[in-house]
Amino acid sequence: MNKQTYDITIIGGGPAGIYAAYYARLRKLNVALIESLPKLGGQPETLYAQKNIYDMPGYSKISGTDVSNKLIEQLHNLKCDEYLETSVTGLTQEGDIWKVSTNKETIYSSAIIIAIGNGSFKPRKLTFDYDKALEKSNLSYFVNDMEEYRDKDLAVAGGGDSAVDWAIHLNDLTKHTAIIHRRNRYRAMETSVDELNNSTVEQLNPYIIKDVQFNADDKSKIDVTLKMIKSDDIKVITVDKLLVNYGFMSDSKILRDWNIELEGPFIKVSQELETNLPNVFAIGDIVTYPGKLQLLATAFAEAPMAVTKALRNIYPGRDYFAHSTSLFEK
Repeated sequence: MNKQTYDITIIGGGPAGIYAAYYARLRKLNVALIESLPKLGGQPETLYAQKNIYDMPGYSKISGTDVSNKLIEQLHNLKCDEYLETSVTGLTQEGDIWKVSTNKETIYSSAIIIAIGNGSFKPRKLTFDYDKALEKSNLSYFVNDMEEYRDKDLAVAGGGDSAVDWAIHLNDLTKHTAIIHRRNRYRAMETSVDELNNSTVEQLNPYIIKDVQFNADDKSKIDVTLKMIKSDDIKVITVDKLLVNYGFMSDSKILRDWNIELEGPFIKVSQELETNLPNVFAIGDIVTYPGKLQLLATAFAEAPMAVTKALRNIYPGRDYFAHSTSLFEK
């Protein structure tokens, strides 16, 4: 072959993909890292840049941007070929080699690791029709700049980790913060719920949002109409900002096109992170297996497992039992 063939091509430049690339370079493999966005970092950088993450090993709390920056810095110590603003359009096998077609060029690789997180993720939006002009000023689905909420009246909608954490975090900046959830119990980490209960955040439970409109008297504010679950009780609150955290939807269509076995929207993998395709592995939030937890800590464990299994398959005669202290010397 005249074309270069990588040992491993990693699809997805979020935390799992970056760490897999670093660990593969640590094992002296030739690595390509493909990311559809203009920069590495994935969801922590794109969606949770200023949000504190509390389940990152070694840190009591760390922002999404800092997680991404530290992983990128670690990767750049060893360097790999990075293909940014590059989308994978096809995955086909040619003998023992995988042909990875992209919107820019074709990449060839002995093994593939899919680390696309939630895929082409989009926020779950309000289910009713509303004036889209609200999204330019008052309604958001993730936080770009925390300063936008300083001294504002804020309502946060949702009951998961993201909604609860943002309500707590932004409450230090806002004039008043309320959280709206359809249940009396939250789906967030217990320590976060305890912190919420001990905070000044107003809890509006169990309510759902039925309507959002610009306030008739002050167009800089919005009226949020709430309906209590299993009741005709209606409540209208007026706020400056509404932050909706209902989670995200992913598009797994491209995975079906690659003939990868799925379980719902997730890739089904073995104990060693193998898919149903030879030498194609998957790690991080996109995978499912018995006992799977969608945590950064889990993804960081899955990355070296997938890399090691790929190494064994590609180079069965190579000694792959080296300890981390002997793998890399500056």
